[in-house]
Amino acid sequence: MNFELLALIIYFIAMLTIGVFFFLKSKSKSDKDYFLGGRSMGPWVTAMSAQASDMSAWLLMGLPGSILAFGLGQAWIGIGLAIGTALNWILVARRLRRFSQAAGDSITLPQYLSNRFVTKSKTLQIVCATVFLVCFTVYVASAFVAGANVFTSIFNVEKSTAMLIFAVILIIYTFLGGYKAVCWTDFFQGILMLVAVLAVPIIIVITKDLDTAILANAVEVDGTTYKFVSNIFAASPKEIANGLAWGLGYFGMPHILVRFMAIKKPSMVKKSAIVAIAWVVLSLGAVIVIAYFGRILVGNELLLEGKQSMVFINLARMLFHPFIAGLLLSAIIAASMSTADSQLLVASSSFTSDIYKPLIRKKASDKETLWVGRAVVLVVAVIAYFIASSEGDGAQAIMNLVENAWAGFGSAFGSVVILSLFWRRFTYKGALAGVISGAVVDVLWLAFLSNVTGIYELIPGFAVSMVVAVVVTLLDKKPSDEITAIFDEATKKIED
Repeated sequence: MNFELLALIIYFIAMLTIGVFFFLKSKSKSDKDYFLGGRSMGPWVTAMSAQASDMSAWLLMGLPGSILAFGLGQAWIGIGLAIGTALNWILVARRLRRFSQAAGDSITLPQYLSNRFVTKSKTLQIVCATVFLVCFTVYVASAFVAGANVFTSIFNVEKSTAMLIFAVILIIYTFLGGYKAVCWTDFFQGILMLVAVLAVPIIIVITKDLDTAILANAVEVDGTTYKFVSNIFAASPKEIANGLAWGLGYFGMPHILVRFMAIKKPSMVKKSAIVAIAWVVLSLGAVIVIAYFGRILVGNELLLEGKQSMVFINLARMLFHPFIAGLLLSAIIAASMSTADSQLLVASSSFTSDIYKPLIRKKASDKETLWVGRAVVLVVAVIAYFIASSEGDGAQAIMNLVENAWAGFGSAFGSVVILSLFWRRFTYKGALAGVISGAVVDVLWLAFLSNVTGIYELIPGFAVSMVVAVVVTLLDKKPSDEITAIFDEATKKIED
Protein backbone atom coordinates (compact mmCIF):
# COMPACT_ATOMS: atom_id res chain seq x y z
CA MET A 1 0.00 0.00 0.00
CA ASN A 2 1.25 3.48 -0.88
CA PHE A 3 0.96 5.19 2.51
CA GLU A 4 2.28 8.50 1.15
CA LEU A 5 -0.50 8.59 -1.44
CA LEU A 6 -3.07 7.72 1.23
CA ALA A 7 -1.93 10.62 3.38
CA LEU A 8 -2.16 13.01 0.45
CA ILE A 9 -5.68 11.82 -0.45
CA ILE A 10 -6.82 12.43 3.14
CA TYR A 11 -5.35 15.93 2.97
CA PHE A 12 -7.14 16.74 -0.29
CA ILE A 13 -10.47 15.46 1.03
CA ALA A 14 -10.10 17.67 4.11
CA MET A 15 -9.51 20.78 1.97
CA LEU A 16 -12.54 20.06 -0.23
CA THR A 17 -14.72 19.43 2.82
CA ILE A 18 -13.89 22.86 4.21
CA GLY A 19 -14.87 24.55 0.93
CA VAL A 20 -18.20 22.71 0.68
CA PHE A 21 -18.93 23.38 4.37
CA PHE A 22 -18.60 27.14 4.04
CA PHE A 23 -20.61 27.17 0.81
CA LEU A 24 -23.51 25.40 2.54
CA LYS A 25 -23.12 27.32 5.80
CA SER A 26 -22.89 30.81 4.31
CA LYS A 27 -25.95 32.93 5.06
CA SER A 28 -24.73 36.20 3.60
CA LYS A 29 -24.84 36.62 -0.16
CA SER A 30 -22.81 39.81 -0.33
CA ASP A 31 -19.47 40.40 -2.00
CA LYS A 32 -18.03 41.59 1.34
CA ASP A 33 -18.83 38.22 2.87
CA TYR A 34 -17.26 36.36 -0.05
CA PHE A 35 -14.13 38.51 -0.30
CA LEU A 36 -13.58 39.53 3.35
CA GLY A 37 -15.59 36.95 5.29
CA GLY A 38 -17.86 39.74 6.53
CA ARG A 39 -14.94 41.09 8.60
CA SER A 40 -15.60 38.27 11.07
CA MET A 41 -12.28 36.41 11.22
CA GLY A 42 -10.76 35.75 14.63
CA PRO A 43 -7.13 36.40 15.61
CA TRP A 44 -5.85 32.82 15.25
CA VAL A 45 -7.35 32.23 11.82
CA THR A 46 -6.24 35.67 10.64
CA ALA A 47 -2.67 35.10 11.79
CA MET A 48 -2.26 31.57 10.48
CA SER A 49 -3.95 32.26 7.15
CA ALA A 50 -1.82 35.38 6.60
CA GLN A 51 1.42 33.48 7.14
CA ALA A 52 0.34 30.37 5.22
CA SER A 53 -0.67 32.50 2.24
CA ASP A 54 2.65 34.32 2.53
CA MET A 55 4.90 31.26 2.42
CA SER A 56 4.53 29.20 -0.74
CA ALA A 57 6.38 25.99 -1.63
CA TRP A 58 9.44 28.24 -1.65
CA LEU A 59 9.57 27.83 2.14
CA LEU A 60 10.06 24.05 1.94
CA MET A 61 11.92 23.75 -1.35
CA GLY A 62 13.43 27.00 -2.63
CA LEU A 63 14.92 28.44 0.56
CA PRO A 64 16.40 25.23 2.03
CA GLY A 65 17.73 24.25 -1.40
CA SER A 66 19.42 27.62 -1.82
CA ILE A 67 20.96 27.49 1.66
CA LEU A 68 22.14 23.91 1.12
CA ALA A 69 23.88 24.85 -2.11
CA PHE A 70 25.29 28.30 -1.35
CA GLY A 71 25.60 28.44 2.42
CA LEU A 72 24.03 30.21 5.33
CA GLY A 73 24.47 33.59 3.69
CA GLN A 74 21.17 32.81 1.95
CA ALA A 75 19.55 32.62 5.38
CA TRP A 76 19.53 36.43 5.47
CA ILE A 77 16.48 36.25 3.19
CA GLY A 78 14.67 34.39 5.96
CA ILE A 79 15.87 36.93 8.53
CA GLY A 80 14.65 39.78 6.34
CA LEU A 81 11.25 38.12 5.95
CA ALA A 82 10.93 37.57 9.70
CA ILE A 83 11.73 41.23 10.41
CA GLY A 84 9.35 42.36 7.66
CA THR A 85 6.55 40.18 9.03
CA ALA A 86 6.97 41.60 12.52
CA LEU A 87 7.02 45.22 11.32
CA ASN A 88 4.01 44.65 9.07
CA TRP A 89 1.91 43.30 11.95
CA ILE A 90 3.13 45.93 14.42
CA LEU A 91 2.97 49.02 12.20
CA VAL A 92 0.36 48.29 9.54
CA ALA A 93 -2.19 45.68 10.65
CA ARG A 94 -4.23 47.56 13.25
CA ARG A 95 -4.18 50.86 11.36
CA LEU A 96 -5.16 49.29 8.05
CA ARG A 97 -8.12 47.53 9.69
CA ARG A 98 -9.38 50.89 10.99
CA PHE A 99 -8.52 52.90 7.89
CA SER A 100 -10.15 50.45 5.46
CA GLN A 101 -13.42 50.66 7.40
CA ALA A 102 -13.26 54.43 7.86
CA ALA A 103 -12.53 54.84 4.13
CA GLY A 104 -15.91 53.72 2.84
CA ASP A 105 -15.73 50.20 4.28
CA SER A 106 -13.22 49.23 1.56
CA ILE A 107 -12.86 45.54 0.74
CA THR A 108 -9.82 45.67 -1.57
CA LEU A 109 -6.50 47.49 -1.38
CA PRO A 110 -7.09 49.54 -4.58
CA GLN A 111 -10.54 50.51 -3.28
CA TYR A 112 -9.00 51.58 0.02
CA LEU A 113 -6.32 53.71 -1.65
CA SER A 114 -9.01 55.53 -3.66
CA ASN A 115 -11.50 55.92 -0.81
CA ARG A 116 -8.77 57.14 1.51
CA PHE A 117 -8.52 60.31 -0.60
CA VAL A 118 -12.26 60.70 -1.32
CA THR A 119 -11.61 60.98 -5.04
CA LYS A 120 -14.04 60.49 -7.91
CA SER A 121 -11.13 59.51 -10.16
CA LYS A 122 -10.82 55.77 -10.67
CA THR A 123 -7.32 55.97 -12.17
CA LEU A 124 -5.41 54.67 -9.16
CA GLN A 125 -8.01 52.03 -8.42
CA ILE A 126 -8.01 50.71 -11.99
CA VAL A 127 -4.21 50.79 -12.31
CA CYS A 128 -3.80 48.84 -9.06
CA ALA A 129 -6.53 46.34 -9.93
CA THR A 130 -5.04 45.69 -13.37
CA VAL A 131 -1.60 45.09 -11.90
CA PHE A 132 -3.11 42.72 -9.35
CA LEU A 133 -5.09 40.79 -11.95
CA VAL A 134 -2.12 40.27 -14.27
CA CYS A 135 0.49 39.53 -11.60
CA PHE A 136 -1.70 37.23 -9.56
CA THR A 137 -2.67 35.22 -12.64
CA VAL A 138 1.03 34.57 -13.19
CA TYR A 139 1.52 33.91 -9.47
CA VAL A 140 -1.24 31.28 -9.50
CA ALA A 141 0.37 29.69 -12.56
CA SER A 142 3.62 29.36 -10.65
CA ALA A 143 1.76 27.70 -7.77
CA PHE A 144 0.28 25.18 -10.21
CA VAL A 145 3.76 24.40 -11.49
CA ALA A 146 5.19 24.05 -7.96
CA GLY A 147 2.34 21.83 -6.81
CA ALA A 148 2.59 19.64 -9.90
CA ASN A 149 6.37 19.32 -9.60
CA VAL A 150 6.09 18.18 -6.00
CA PHE A 151 3.29 15.77 -6.88
CA THR A 152 5.26 14.19 -9.73
CA SER A 153 8.43 13.94 -7.63
CA ILE A 154 6.55 12.06 -4.93
CA PHE A 155 4.16 9.93 -6.96
CA ASN A 156 4.36 8.18 -10.31
CA VAL A 157 1.92 10.35 -12.29
CA GLU A 158 2.17 12.56 -15.37
CA LYS A 159 2.81 16.25 -14.72
CA SER A 160 -0.34 17.24 -16.63
CA THR A 161 -2.45 14.91 -14.48
CA ALA A 162 -0.89 16.17 -11.26
CA MET A 163 -1.45 19.80 -12.26
CA LEU A 164 -5.07 19.13 -13.17
CA ILE A 165 -5.79 17.47 -9.81
CA PHE A 166 -4.11 20.33 -7.97
CA ALA A 167 -6.01 22.97 -9.96
CA VAL A 168 -9.43 21.33 -9.64
CA ILE A 169 -9.25 20.97 -5.86
CA LEU A 170 -7.97 24.53 -5.45
CA ILE A 171 -10.69 25.96 -7.70
CA ILE A 172 -13.52 24.05 -6.03
CA TYR A 173 -12.94 25.19 -2.45
CA THR A 174 -12.03 28.77 -3.44
CA PHE A 175 -15.00 29.07 -5.83
CA LEU A 176 -17.49 27.68 -3.32
CA GLY A 177 -16.33 28.97 0.03
CA GLY A 178 -14.69 32.30 -0.74
CA TYR A 179 -12.65 34.10 1.90
CA LYS A 180 -13.80 32.00 4.84
CA ALA A 181 -12.93 28.75 3.09
CA VAL A 182 -9.57 30.17 2.02
CA CYS A 183 -8.79 31.36 5.56
CA TRP A 184 -9.83 28.13 7.25
CA THR A 185 -7.96 25.94 4.77
CA ASP A 186 -4.94 28.21 5.19
CA PHE A 187 -5.31 27.91 8.97
CA PHE A 188 -4.96 24.12 8.86
CA GLN A 189 -2.34 24.30 6.13
CA GLY A 190 -0.33 26.72 8.27
CA ILE A 191 -0.43 24.29 11.18
CA LEU A 192 0.62 21.44 8.90
CA MET A 193 3.52 23.47 7.50
CA LEU A 194 4.74 24.41 10.99
CA VAL A 195 4.54 20.83 12.29
CA ALA A 196 6.39 19.56 9.22
CA VAL A 197 9.33 21.98 9.44
CA LEU A 198 9.71 21.47 13.20
CA ALA A 199 9.42 17.67 13.11
CA VAL A 200 12.34 17.07 10.75
CA PRO A 201 15.13 18.90 12.66
CA ILE A 202 13.84 17.65 16.04
CA ILE A 203 14.04 14.00 14.91
CA ILE A 204 17.47 14.59 13.36
CA VAL A 205 18.82 15.96 16.63
CA ILE A 206 17.36 13.02 18.54
CA THR A 207 18.39 10.20 16.20
CA LYS A 208 21.44 11.27 14.18
CA ASP A 209 25.11 11.62 15.08
CA LEU A 210 26.09 14.73 13.15
CA ASP A 211 29.66 15.24 12.01
CA THR A 212 29.95 18.98 11.39
CA ALA A 213 33.38 18.55 9.81
CA ILE A 214 31.61 17.54 6.59
CA LEU A 215 30.38 21.10 6.27
CA ALA A 216 33.82 22.20 5.10
CA ASN A 217 33.55 19.99 1.98
CA ALA A 218 33.12 21.59 -1.43
CA VAL A 219 31.13 19.91 -4.19
CA GLU A 220 31.81 20.64 -7.85
CA VAL A 221 28.93 20.27 -10.32
CA ASP A 222 29.35 21.17 -14.00
CA GLY A 223 32.20 23.52 -13.23
CA THR A 224 30.37 25.24 -10.34
CA THR A 225 31.83 24.81 -6.86
CA TYR A 226 29.35 24.70 -3.98
CA LYS A 227 31.08 25.31 -0.67
CA PHE A 228 28.86 25.37 2.35
CA VAL A 229 29.50 28.35 4.61
CA SER A 230 28.77 27.34 8.20
CA ASN A 231 28.95 30.87 9.62
CA ILE A 232 25.94 33.05 8.82
CA PHE A 233 28.01 36.21 9.34
CA ALA A 234 30.43 35.15 6.60
CA ALA A 235 27.94 36.51 4.07
CA SER A 236 28.94 39.59 2.08
CA PRO A 237 27.44 42.99 2.96
CA LYS A 238 25.52 42.98 -0.34
CA GLU A 239 24.11 39.51 0.40
CA ILE A 240 22.99 40.67 3.85
CA ALA A 241 21.43 43.88 2.48
CA ASN A 242 19.56 42.06 -0.28
CA GLY A 243 18.28 39.48 2.19
CA LEU A 244 17.04 42.09 4.66
CA ALA A 245 15.42 44.04 1.83
CA TRP A 246 12.96 41.20 1.27
CA GLY A 247 11.19 42.41 4.38
CA LEU A 248 10.19 45.66 2.63
CA GLY A 249 7.97 43.69 0.28
CA TYR A 250 5.45 42.89 3.01
CA PHE A 251 4.10 46.44 3.14
CA GLY A 252 2.78 46.06 -0.42
CA MET A 253 1.56 42.44 -0.49
CA PRO A 254 -2.21 42.53 -1.26
CA HIS A 255 -2.97 38.92 -0.27
CA ILE A 256 -1.43 39.56 3.16
CA LEU A 257 -2.79 43.07 3.70
CA VAL A 258 -6.34 41.89 3.01
CA ARG A 259 -6.05 39.69 6.14
CA PHE A 260 -5.59 42.81 8.23
CA MET A 261 -8.70 44.36 6.66
CA ALA A 262 -10.84 41.29 7.43
CA ILE A 263 -10.10 40.71 11.12
CA LYS A 264 -13.21 41.07 13.31
CA LYS A 265 -11.91 43.81 15.62
CA PRO A 266 -8.78 46.00 15.60
CA SER A 267 -8.23 44.96 19.21
CA MET A 268 -7.64 41.37 18.03
CA VAL A 269 -4.61 42.39 16.01
CA LYS A 270 -2.24 42.15 19.01
CA LYS A 271 -3.01 38.46 19.56
CA SER A 272 -2.82 37.78 15.82
CA ALA A 273 0.54 39.52 15.64
CA ILE A 274 2.00 37.37 18.41
CA VAL A 275 0.79 34.18 16.71
CA ALA A 276 1.97 35.27 13.26
CA ILE A 277 5.41 36.43 14.36
CA ALA A 278 5.95 33.25 16.39
CA TRP A 279 4.89 31.15 13.39
CA VAL A 280 7.22 32.86 10.94
CA VAL A 281 10.23 32.85 13.29
CA LEU A 282 9.79 29.15 14.12
CA SER A 283 9.16 28.19 10.49
CA LEU A 284 12.02 30.12 8.93
CA GLY A 285 14.38 29.15 11.74
CA ALA A 286 13.50 25.47 11.34
CA VAL A 287 13.98 25.62 7.57
CA ILE A 288 17.46 27.10 8.01
CA VAL A 289 18.30 24.26 10.43
CA ILE A 290 16.88 21.70 7.96
CA ALA A 291 19.19 23.02 5.25
CA TYR A 292 22.15 22.96 7.65
CA PHE A 293 21.51 19.35 8.71
CA GLY A 294 20.57 18.37 5.16
CA ARG A 295 24.00 19.48 3.95
CA ILE A 296 25.54 17.03 6.40
CA LEU A 297 23.26 14.06 5.70
CA VAL A 298 22.32 14.26 2.01
CA GLY A 299 23.95 17.41 0.67
CA ASN A 300 26.67 15.99 -1.56
CA GLU A 301 24.29 13.49 -3.14
CA LEU A 302 21.63 16.10 -3.92
CA LEU A 303 24.09 18.67 -5.29
CA LEU A 304 25.68 16.11 -7.63
CA GLU A 305 22.21 15.28 -8.97
CA GLY A 306 21.14 18.93 -9.14
CA LYS A 307 18.26 18.25 -6.75
CA GLN A 308 19.06 20.51 -3.80
CA SER A 309 15.42 21.65 -3.60
CA MET A 310 14.49 18.06 -2.65
CA VAL A 311 16.31 18.25 0.69
CA PHE A 312 13.13 18.41 2.81
CA ILE A 313 11.51 15.57 0.86
CA ASN A 314 14.57 13.33 1.19
CA LEU A 315 14.91 13.96 4.92
CA ALA A 316 11.21 13.36 5.58
CA ARG A 317 11.36 10.01 3.80
CA MET A 318 14.58 9.09 5.57
CA LEU A 319 13.28 9.83 9.07
CA PHE A 320 9.59 8.85 9.14
CA HIS A 321 7.15 6.04 8.38
CA PRO A 322 5.72 6.48 4.83
CA PHE A 323 2.30 7.62 6.11
CA ILE A 324 3.83 10.26 8.40
CA ALA A 325 6.22 11.24 5.62
CA GLY A 326 3.21 11.60 3.31
CA LEU A 327 1.57 13.99 5.77
CA LEU A 328 4.78 16.00 6.04
CA LEU A 329 5.16 16.12 2.26
CA SER A 330 1.55 17.28 2.03
CA ALA A 331 2.87 20.43 3.70
CA ILE A 332 4.60 21.33 0.42
CA ILE A 333 1.31 20.99 -1.45
CA ALA A 334 -0.32 22.99 1.37
CA ALA A 335 2.25 25.75 0.93
CA SER A 336 1.48 26.01 -2.78
CA MET A 337 -2.29 25.89 -2.28
CA SER A 338 -2.40 28.35 0.62
CA THR A 339 -0.64 30.94 -1.52
CA ALA A 340 -2.55 30.27 -4.75
CA ASP A 341 -6.03 30.35 -3.16
CA SER A 342 -5.37 33.75 -1.58
CA GLN A 343 -4.05 35.15 -4.85
CA LEU A 344 -7.08 33.84 -6.76
CA LEU A 345 -9.41 35.56 -4.34
CA VAL A 346 -7.53 38.88 -4.33
CA ALA A 347 -7.39 38.91 -8.15
CA SER A 348 -11.11 38.19 -8.27
CA SER A 349 -12.03 40.85 -5.70
CA SER A 350 -9.90 43.45 -7.49
CA PHE A 351 -11.69 42.85 -10.78
CA THR A 352 -15.23 42.83 -9.40
CA SER A 353 -14.86 45.69 -6.90
CA ASP A 354 -12.43 47.91 -8.78
CA ILE A 355 -13.29 47.35 -12.47
CA TYR A 356 -16.61 45.54 -12.94
CA LYS A 357 -18.80 47.42 -10.48
CA PRO A 358 -17.44 50.98 -10.92
CA LEU A 359 -17.00 50.82 -14.72
CA ILE A 360 -19.05 48.01 -16.28
CA ARG A 361 -22.12 47.56 -14.06
CA LYS A 362 -22.44 50.42 -11.62
CA LYS A 363 -25.84 49.22 -10.41
CA ALA A 364 -24.85 45.57 -10.02
CA SER A 365 -26.47 43.91 -7.01
CA ASP A 366 -24.48 42.21 -4.27
CA LYS A 367 -25.60 38.83 -5.57
CA GLU A 368 -24.52 39.64 -9.10
CA THR A 369 -21.14 40.91 -7.90
CA LEU A 370 -20.71 37.77 -5.82
CA TRP A 371 -21.25 35.45 -8.79
CA VAL A 372 -19.10 37.57 -11.07
CA GLY A 373 -16.37 37.21 -8.46
CA ARG A 374 -16.79 33.44 -8.49
CA ALA A 375 -16.63 33.45 -12.29
CA VAL A 376 -13.40 35.46 -12.21
CA VAL A 377 -11.89 32.90 -9.80
CA LEU A 378 -12.63 30.26 -12.41
CA VAL A 379 -11.37 32.32 -15.36
CA VAL A 380 -8.11 33.34 -13.65
CA ALA A 381 -7.46 29.76 -12.57
CA VAL A 382 -8.09 28.40 -16.08
CA ILE A 383 -5.78 30.99 -17.66
CA ALA A 384 -3.14 30.25 -15.01
CA TYR A 385 -3.52 26.53 -15.70
CA PHE A 386 -2.82 26.96 -19.42
CA ILE A 387 0.13 29.25 -18.70
CA ALA A 388 1.55 26.66 -16.33
CA SER A 389 0.84 23.82 -18.79
CA SER A 390 2.60 25.50 -21.71
CA GLU A 391 6.06 24.38 -22.63
CA GLY A 392 9.19 26.03 -23.93
CA ASP A 393 10.95 29.32 -23.30
CA GLY A 394 7.72 31.32 -23.00
CA ALA A 395 6.45 29.44 -20.00
CA GLN A 396 9.88 29.53 -18.40
CA ALA A 397 10.10 33.29 -18.93
CA ILE A 398 6.77 33.75 -17.16
CA MET A 399 7.87 31.59 -14.26
CA ASN A 400 11.06 33.64 -13.99
CA LEU A 401 8.96 36.81 -13.89
CA VAL A 402 7.14 35.48 -10.84
CA GLU A 403 10.39 35.49 -8.89
CA ASN A 404 10.41 39.28 -9.19
CA ALA A 405 6.71 39.88 -8.41
CA TRP A 406 7.51 40.23 -4.71
CA ALA A 407 9.77 43.17 -5.51
CA GLY A 408 7.17 44.58 -7.89
CA PHE A 409 4.41 44.67 -5.29
CA GLY A 410 6.73 45.99 -2.59
CA SER A 411 8.14 48.72 -4.84
CA ALA A 412 4.78 49.89 -6.17
CA PHE A 413 2.61 49.74 -3.06
CA GLY A 414 4.78 49.39 0.05
CA SER A 415 5.67 53.03 0.65
CA VAL A 416 2.22 54.24 -0.44
CA VAL A 417 0.45 52.01 2.09
CA ILE A 418 2.74 53.20 4.89
CA LEU A 419 2.30 56.89 4.03
CA SER A 420 -1.48 56.53 3.74
CA LEU A 421 -1.63 55.16 7.28
CA PHE A 422 0.79 57.53 9.01
CA TRP A 423 0.84 60.86 7.11
CA ARG A 424 -2.19 63.10 7.48
CA ARG A 425 -0.91 65.43 4.74
CA PHE A 426 -0.60 62.63 2.15
CA THR A 427 -2.53 63.27 -1.09
CA TYR A 428 -4.05 61.29 -3.95
CA LYS A 429 -1.54 62.64 -6.49
CA GLY A 430 1.30 61.62 -4.18
CA ALA A 431 -0.10 58.10 -3.89
CA LEU A 432 -0.56 57.75 -7.66
CA ALA A 433 2.97 59.06 -8.32
CA GLY A 434 4.39 56.69 -5.70
CA VAL A 435 2.73 53.62 -7.21
CA ILE A 436 3.77 54.44 -10.78
CA SER A 437 7.36 55.48 -9.98
CA GLY A 438 7.97 52.45 -7.78
CA ALA A 439 6.71 50.06 -10.44
CA VAL A 440 8.70 51.74 -13.24
CA VAL A 441 11.97 51.84 -11.30
CA ASP A 442 11.51 48.20 -10.27
CA VAL A 443 11.10 47.07 -13.89
CA LEU A 444 13.95 49.25 -15.24
CA TRP A 445 16.35 48.20 -12.50
CA LEU A 446 15.52 44.55 -13.09
CA ALA A 447 16.01 44.90 -16.82
CA PHE A 448 19.23 46.94 -16.90
CA LEU A 449 20.95 47.18 -13.53
CA SER A 450 20.11 44.11 -11.43
CA ASN A 451 22.79 41.85 -12.92
CA VAL A 452 25.34 44.67 -13.15
CA THR A 453 25.01 45.88 -9.57
CA GLY A 454 23.84 42.70 -7.85
CA ILE A 455 21.37 44.84 -5.86
CA TYR A 456 17.83 43.55 -5.41
CA GLU A 457 15.43 45.78 -7.37
CA LEU A 458 13.12 46.14 -4.37
CA ILE A 459 15.65 48.47 -2.67
CA PRO A 460 15.74 51.22 -5.33
CA GLY A 461 12.08 50.67 -6.24
CA PHE A 462 10.83 51.17 -2.69
CA ALA A 463 13.17 54.12 -2.06
CA VAL A 464 12.21 56.00 -5.24
CA SER A 465 8.50 55.36 -4.63
CA MET A 466 8.81 56.81 -1.13
CA VAL A 467 10.74 59.91 -2.24
CA VAL A 468 8.48 60.63 -5.23
CA ALA A 469 5.30 60.17 -3.18
CA VAL A 470 6.55 62.62 -0.53
CA VAL A 471 7.80 65.24 -3.01
CA VAL A 472 4.63 65.19 -5.13
CA THR A 473 2.47 65.45 -2.01
CA LEU A 474 4.41 68.46 -0.74
CA LEU A 475 4.06 70.16 -4.14
CA ASP A 476 0.34 69.34 -4.23
CA LYS A 477 -2.30 71.36 -2.39
CA LYS A 478 -3.22 70.23 1.11
CA PRO A 479 -5.92 67.55 1.41
CA SER A 480 -9.48 68.67 2.06
CA ASP A 481 -11.17 68.51 5.45
CA GLU A 482 -13.14 65.48 4.22
CA ILE A 483 -9.91 63.59 3.56
CA THR A 484 -8.27 64.52 6.85
CA ALA A 485 -11.50 63.57 8.65
CA ILE A 486 -10.98 59.97 7.49
CA PHE A 487 -7.47 60.03 8.90
CA ASP A 488 -8.70 61.47 12.19
CA GLU A 489 -11.56 58.98 12.43
CA ALA A 490 -9.23 56.03 11.86
CA THR A 491 -6.58 57.18 14.33
CA LYS A 492 -8.67 58.48 17.22
CA LYS A 493 -8.77 56.51 20.48
CA ILE A 494 -11.96 54.48 20.43
CA GLU A 495 -13.29 51.34 22.06
CA ASP A 496 -12.96 48.40 19.69
